[in-house]
Amino acid sequence: MIEEAKKYGEIAMLINGAGVSPSQVSIETILKVDLYGTAVLLEEVGKVIKEGGVGVTISSQSGYRMKDLGAEIDNQLATTPTEELLDLEVLQIKNIKDTLHAYQLAKRFAKRCNVKRVMGCAVKWGEKGARINSISSGIVVTPLAIDEFNGPRGDFYKNMFAKCPARRPATADEVANVAELLMSPKGAFITGSDFLIDGGATASYFYGALKSEK
Repeated sequence: MIEEAKKYGEIAMLINGAGVSPSQVSIETILKVDLYGTAVLLEEVGKVIKEGGVGVTISSQSGYRMKDLGAEIDNQLATTPTEELLDLEVLQIKNIKDTLHAYQLAKRFAKRCNVKRVMGCAVKWGEKGARINSISSGIVVTPLAIDEFNGPRGDFYKNMFAKCPARRPATADEVANVAELLMSPKGAFITGSDFLIDGGATASYFYGALKSEK
C-alpha cells in the first residue's frame, strides 16, 4: 500500500479508519485488524511521512469505559515492538471474555496507541516536523454500525442514544469536521492527542443516566 502511494509523490497525509465490529468477526480478527493493524500502519507510515505531514487514526469511545489496565500494561501496549504485540499476556485469548471485550482492548490500545502509542509516534513523527492524532468516536451511522444496531447489542445502543446528552448517534461528517481541523494548518499545534467525540455518552456513563448501568 505504501509503495503504491509513493508512486504518486511524497506521502503527506494518513487517515486510518480501518476496523471491524464485535458483531461481525472473531476475537482473533479484531485483535489483528483493530490493534495490530493500527500499530503496523502508524509505524510504517511514520518511516515515510513527508516533512510537515499529518495523520489521524479513528479509534472508539469503547476504550474509555474499561477498567484501568494499570501503568505496566499501558506501557506494554504503548511501547512493545509491533511484531511482538500480539504475544502480550493481556492479549491472549484466555484473558479475553468475548468479542466486545476484544474490541475494547483493541480500541483501548488504539486509544492508548492513540494516546500513548500515538504520543510515542508523535515524538518520532515530530522529528520530521509531522503530526499524528486520534479521534475516539461514538457510534456513527455507517454500514458497520447498522450491523451493530441489528445485532445482539442493538438494545444496548438504542438505550445509550436515549440517555446520552446528544440523544442520537453521530454522522460521518461530524467526525470528519474534527479530522479536518486536526489535519489543517489550524491544528498545527496539536499532536499526540486523542479527541473523544461521542455526544456525551461517556460522560453519561460515568456521571449521568448510564452510570447505573455500568
